[in-house]
Amino acid sequence: MNTQRLSITGLLFCLLLAACAPAARTPTLQTTNTAAQPLALDTAKGEEAGQSAPLPPAAPPPYATAMPFPPMGEAPKELAAAPTTSGYQPALVPQLPAGAPPADNYYQNYGINPFVDAREDHLSTFGLDVDTASYTVMRRHINDGYLPPADSVRVEEYVNYFNMGYPTPASVAFGIYADGAPSPYSGDGTIILRFGIQGYRVAESERKPANLVFVIDVSGSMAQENRLELVKRSLQMLVERLRPDDSLGIVVYGSDARVILEPTSGANRGVILEAIYSLHPEGSTNAEAGLIVGYDMAMRAYRSGANNRVILCSDGVANTGATDPNVILSRIHGYVSEGITLTTVGFGMGNFNDVLMEQMADKGNGFYAYVDTEEQARKLFIDQITSTLQTIARDAKVQVDFNPEVVARYRLIGYENRAIADQDFRNDRVDAGELGAGHSATALYAVQLYPGAQGRIATVQLRWQNPDTYQVQEINGNFNTWDLAASFDQADPRYQLAVVASQYAEVLRNSPYARGLSLYQLRDQAYQVARLLPGDQDVIEFAWLVDRAAQLNPALLQ
Repeated sequence: MNTQRLSITGLLFCLLLAACAPAARTPTLQTTNTAAQPLALDTAKGEEAGQSAPLPPAAPPPYATAMPFPPMGEAPKELAAAPTTSGYQPALVPQLPAGAPPADNYYQNYGINPFVDAREDHLSTFGLDVDTASYTVMRRHINDGYLPPADSVRVEEYVNYFNMGYPTPASVAFGIYADGAPSPYSGDGTIILRFGIQGYRVAESERKPANLVFVIDVSGSMAQENRLELVKRSLQMLVERLRPDDSLGIVVYGSDARVILEPTSGANRGVILEAIYSLHPEGSTNAEAGLIVGYDMAMRAYRSGANNRVILCSDGVANTGATDPNVILSRIHGYVSEGITLTTVGFGMGNFNDVLMEQMADKGNGFYAYVDTEEQARKLFIDQITSTLQTIARDAKVQVDFNPEVVARYRLIGYENRAIADQDFRNDRVDAGELGAGHSATALYAVQLYPGAQGRIATVQLRWQNPDTYQVQEINGNFNTWDLAASFDQADPRYQLAVVASQYAEVLRNSPYARGLSLYQLRDQAYQVARLLPGDQDVIEFAWLVDRAAQLNPALLQ
């Protein structure tokens, strides 16, 4: 094959294929290497794709003009001027006391993926995840003056919180992107690969009608910290964006469940808002009863061709009725199989049940978000309304086939609770992840190559089901040694962001693969990335969260 080295600052390949879309969405392939041959395709129909116009390389990062790092707790003027997504204004990071967060939150330790010998097992398979709750839970803890519990950290959710800069696929359903560079954290030749999936975007005016049923926890615990009041303000934001062809119903639960609002057209905003204003805390927490009534309402209001979704708003503390997510989901499994998805939105801290909320969303074919501020609610229910409501892929799975002639060993960073048996990659009865319109998902691998080895590093495969036609489709593409950037500093800035965010999560969860890595080093790198991406307020806030975390536990600076 006649190839040349790819631009080290660009995305290194882009493989696109139509799905969940009109017939006009035909397969295409893009690459930054204008001399490269088309990557091999293997789709459900055995189609082949031709080469399209190359992607332009990214501009070199302006390292020569980077300002010096600020002293701990002091904000450089360039970063302090802009407010952050969560509403936190970085003017001066206060000196916060180190300590432990409230002990009555519920998290689960899913373990940490080890390195795998590629000659013993060359396949790595997992379900995609677009949840972001773990990151916002961390932000809430740090702004409260505590480091997050190690068990609350899910690395992939830290990475997926950020815009990874993948181009939106043009006239196709999905793009697969990849790049990689030597790790800045080890001297043993380890490289870090980034594989990204980007779904096509749908204009809000073109999204399907939404048939929404909110199941709202109004138990006594929701009175704390104004949790229910934040839920009400979040719903008020959503009502602003409802269309006349949308409908919204409300079920509440405390000791039992009852209907507050039958499905009502978005044109009747006054009626919906009146129901929202009437909510008040009461009773214990029977989430099972609330979901049963909520799903029954959603099924009665079910509309073919619409986004049929139940949205659970709760602090996750179920103490009456069934409290095991497996038991609760078994009662409503039939509704899920009919296409009614479940989104869970967490509120509050202190007796918060992260495990229940995360597992319920996984098993309900939806996603899990945590709302810690009104700005986060706005992001979820207004800025990302279409991706929140419209699913474009179900049971999306990724399988990475590492070349054992080139790769000595590899490690998937995160996705521990999304693991799928290699033999189940094409078993469509196995549940995986769901993607909304415009959603992206990223996975990082630490990889060690044999010295001097050249050639294919891995083949990346994506398999998913179209939620409208139920057709299963599959695409793949190769990533090679010549596709690697020469150094970490020369890699795409958003690749650098993904790596720094993942390593920050690794430190917080006490990963053995982050030993010797300090928050001070990560703080400097986070500031550097913020300078490379000055218009991204989430990245600016991230740098301040790392700075703040370092102050909370100086031991992690060592």
